[in-house]
Amino acid sequence: MDNGKARRTGGVAETAAPGHPERGRGVLEGAFALLDALRRNGDEAGVTELALACGVPKGSVHRLLDQLVGVGAVERRGNRYRVGPQLYRLGQAWEPHPGLRTAARLPLQRLRAASGASVVLAVLREDMALTVGSVPGDLEPLLPVRDGIAFHLDTAAGKALRGPLRGGPVFDREDVMEGVCCASLPVRAPDGRTVAALAAMVPAGHRLDALAQAVAEAGAAVTRALARGGGQRRPVPPAALVL
Repeated sequence: MDNGKARRTGGVAETAAPGHPERGRGVLEGAFALLDALRRNGDEAGVTELALACGVPKGSVHRLLDQLVGVGAVERRGNRYRVGPQLYRLGQAWEPHPGLRTAARLPLQRLRAASGASVVLAVLREDMALTVGSVPGDLEPLLPVRDGIAFHLDTAAGKALRGPLRGGPVFDREDVMEGVCCASLPVRAPDGRTVAALAAMVPAGHRLDALAQAVAEAGAAVTRALARGGGQRRPVPPAALVL
């Protein structure tokens, strides 16, 4: 009777021993490592780049990428790979709080239109702030804002998330980045819990008290939308499903 066995699935070596879960780098772990490497690369990457980033042999990376391409999680263009549409669709289904992203969409757009600011909606995830909604403003391309960016809690948005706040808005007066100021406030659920932070970033020299008032109004609009249930997604009727 074997004390253990080794096998290779999707190009990633796995080992198993009697009475123990499979050890080593699993297929799922390897796949997600590749997807994260593609995300961090920003646009496209080749097999060699991904193998170096993940510490996986090139042959294993190639086989995993072929499988990810097959399910639409990755797209291939020549010898380059990038994140695919299926992964995007799955990601869009994630909600940090029920209805939050949909409820915040219009208030974020209005805040951007009223202030010219780069606007982000961030939630707390594993001791980091994670951007789940964003609208680029006057600071582009100096300070791009994008969904899915994680940042430390020493920013204005991070401090607004950690809270309750007693002194009102949190201001960043070029503390994190020269030439950039920020006003941030927590976003509350109808029951009063902090579910996110809303931050507006502008070039230095802008009036932050007026900006903070606009951020507070946008945050209140998100709370009202959550209370109305307007951010909730309606279930898709069975007849609309494509099998």
